Amino acid sequence: MRAARRVAAVDVELEVAFHDVDSLRVVWHGHYLKFVEIGRTALMRSRGLDVAQLEALGHRSVVIETHCRHTFPLRYGERFRVSSWLEEIEHRVRVGFEIHNLTRDRRSAIGHTILASLDADGALLLATPEDLLALLR
Repeated sequence: MRAARRVAAVDVELEVAFHDVDSLRVVWHGHYLKFVEIGRTALMRSRGLDVAQLEALGHRSVVIETHCRHTFPLRYGERFRVSSWLEEIEHRVRVGFEIHNLTRDRRSAIGHTILASLDADGALLLATPEDLLALLR
């Protein structure tokens, strides 16, 4: 299932900025979550679900889980690609991601983020609302 979903992946290419690295010029591990968020935002925008559109539909979403396996470091000045795709949408929205070091042609990280839907008042919904499912499909 993951391989099929990657066909619909949204890619964002970035360059490692100096403010994202430690004294060894290696990206600090916490910044990978920022990169993942950039990719997830691009994926959701491609489906017409940026924050404003989500709120206009009377919904919100919150990250309830993130898993990131680091496989090869990113260093200052290197180019990288964040690929994001939908893996599950029915009960929770699970977004898969891969960060690929383009300079070294190596995968730097892989994982997923899970989002839960909330209503306009912030109450947890047990399933993804139908109007969101229509945009995510």
